[in-house]
Amino acid sequence: MTTAAAQADRRMLEALVCPQTHTRLEYLPDRQELVSKAAGVAYPIRDGIPVLLLDEARPLA
Repeated sequence: MTTAAAQADRRMLEALVCPQTHTRLEYLPDRQELVSKAAGVAYPIRDGIPVLLLDEARPLA
């Protein structure tokens, strides 16, 4: 991935918010997840696409 593409991806991820709480999401690259600490869930990223559906979210321990 080029540096410009990586920066665009990072900006896109920074713009996303939790659909439940409307708070910022934390990107975990090693797990390919976006974490909402406020909602206590982690949303998966599949094939580079964030899946921001509550039914698909994993509860945090």
